[in-house]
Amino acid sequence: MNTTLSDHIHGTDRYAGAGPIPSPCFVLEEAKLRRNLALIDSVQQAAGVTIILALKGFSMYSAFPLVREYLSGATASSLNEIKLVNEYMGVKAHAYIPAYQDDSFDEVVGRSSHLTFNSWSQWERFGSRAVGKVSCGIRVNPQYSEVATEMYNPCIPGSRLGATRDQLPDQLPDGLEGIHFHTLCENDSFTLERTLDALESRFGDLLHQAKWVNFGGGHLMTREGYDTNHLIGLLMTFRQKYNVDIIMEPGSAIAWQTGVLVSSVLDVIDSQGIDVAILDTSFAAHMPDTLEMPYKPRIIDSYHEPVAGKPTYRLGGMTCLAGDFMGDYSFDKPLDIGDKIVFDDMIHYTMVKTTTFNGVNLPSIGIWKENGEFQLVKSYGYESFKDRLS
Repeated sequence: MNTTLSDHIHGTDRYAGAGPIPSPCFVLEEAKLRRNLALIDSVQQAAGVTIILALKGFSMYSAFPLVREYLSGATASSLNEIKLVNEYMGVKAHAYIPAYQDDSFDEVVGRSSHLTFNSWSQWERFGSRAVGKVSCGIRVNPQYSEVATEMYNPCIPGSRLGATRDQLPDQLPDGLEGIHFHTLCENDSFTLERTLDALESRFGDLLHQAKWVNFGGGHLMTREGYDTNHLIGLLMTFRQKYNVDIIMEPGSAIAWQTGVLVSSVLDVIDSQGIDVAILDTSFAAHMPDTLEMPYKPRIIDSYHEPVAGKPTYRLGGMTCLAGDFMGDYSFDKPLDIGDKIVFDDMIHYTMVKTTTFNGVNLPSIGIWKENGEFQLVKSYGYESFKDRLS
């Protein structure tokens, strides 16, 4: 017997001794992750580039064996992420940290294959301790980005991310082999094309001296409608023009639309004429991007905007933060205590940003396997909250 994830969420599936999915719970759909990885692999094979996993977007290490079937490595932005790459990907990491620390730098080098410096001063301070042990690069700021939200735009005035052209010499010194830029955020290949124009206009001379160029992340090639053929053409042209190896490290694209966050209604109240459903999850603690970006997440089997005549609710999280809410959504039937609310596309970035603010438990983590069975990977309790404090 093979049932759908929806059947299992709503409690109609009891085969093979499997219990219902707990609430709240992040559920990764294995088949959808494989679909994304296969598409990404087709791009890297056709373009002759290397595409690696960015842990800042997807650090679910229980899925790393599947990722390893398609991608050869991963990029990390902290020593903890680097250790996760070493342990669960079985490879050395591509490291980029905005500012390295003296007491951990040597360990970062020892655990990495590539290391990017964020500034010329970081290169001058630490470069001699890395050259010959790891392939070194420097992050540049092409001063061009089409990211509208300033929080996610690394090219705004005052940005601390990457060196501008006036801060770099005309000749890359011995041991500095790579150029790294990252200015995209869930963008398409045409945005990349315009970005490359800006990059080449400012750093073309250095690109000719480099051995590799890291295109960073933000390449949402798994989104419906993304023109992968255009992307492949851009990559091949750039690689041949500068005779460099190209590395890409998408964050969202890996786990894009590969799973959900299952939650449940705890209470329904009338708040001065507005119907409010309080959930066992939290926008502030479990889905902070919805408030930071901000964006309104899609809920399966609901109307994304209010529909006249249908039951409509403002959804609230279970913390005491007044702003821990999202609204408004309409449903075909009135909500009741115990009803499931399933937030779609909650695997990339959301899972890695969760907190235990207010002592709220973290959502469990599970996998909907390709054979149609649910596997509970991890659940959390008091110890997870306590361990973050002292």
